[in-house]
Amino acid sequence: MNEKDIVLDVLTGLKASIGSYAKMITECCDLNLRQTLQQMRNEAEQSQYNLYKIAEKKGYYIPSSKEADNEVQDLKSKLTQCLTAKTGAGPIPVLK
Repeated sequence: MNEKDIVLDVLTGLKASIGSYAKMITECCDLNLRQTLQQMRNEAEQSQYNLYKIAEKKGYYIPSSKEADNEVQDLKSKLTQCLTAKTGAGPIPVLK
């Protein structure tokens, strides 16, 4: 296995771990455990981003083209409309 394959495998594993952390966090009722999982997810996200930047620099990973700000806003608007139509209540609120 060459360096490129190893880097891409680790990136894939980190992405899967981040998804698993997110699921565990949403299902966790213990505040201390939830905070620990959030910290672990944040660290995994940082590691994934750092490794992604290395992979990109070495040419192992070619990201899709950066979308224009107006395209990002358009997509955000469409997703918000979908959520509103599905729930009938607007975007999902953040409770504090």
